[in-house]
Amino acid sequence: MPSSSIQLIVGLGNPGAEYRETRHNAGYWFVEDVAERHGCCFRSERRFHGDTCMFTLEGRACRLLKPTTFMNRSGQSVAALVNYYRIPLEQVLVVHDELDLPPGAVRLKQGGGHGGHNGLRDIISVLGGRDFWRLRVGIGHPGDSRKVVGYVLGRPSKEDDLSIRDALSRAEDELPDILGGAFQRVMNRLHTAAPP
Repeated sequence: MPSSSIQLIVGLGNPGAEYRETRHNAGYWFVEDVAERHGCCFRSERRFHGDTCMFTLEGRACRLLKPTTFMNRSGQSVAALVNYYRIPLEQVLVVHDELDLPPGAVRLKQGGGHGGHNGLRDIISVLGGRDFWRLRVGIGHPGDSRKVVGYVLGRPSKEDDLSIRDALSRAEDELPDILGGAFQRVMNRLHTAAPP
């Protein structure tokens, strides 16, 4: 298996019914959709502070993780699983909401800062590195930095919700190449697709 292949996909979000449909849970939406598409069921793993499952695609096994810590403690969950299975950072993909992209846009990148995202900030801090991959799911920006917290913890409009779900679906279609490490090919396709 090439060292660049993805062994773990982490979907960021907040646990609890009150957060289920909020923009900040776009990462949860992605891994839940992947699990459903591949017929695997999440189960609670206390030692990993999250819900996990595993699926196989084209002969490649990959774990899914939904941290059940709150967003700003996501690193606790990711580190517990990564350290237990000794997964290198470059074989981890973190899926998260992205204020700097419009709804319907989705981007893949490796490394970089946290961009003010509390989940990424904690993961970088706890893991002591930033070489993991990120799938950035556009949710748009409220236009005023003072409104960001309420915005990410609010529900998207029906139109925005459809755009975000469409972006997630397009990213899911790229899973064979994502798991296989063909990242440039994935970026070429995702980044040139115009948001609906």
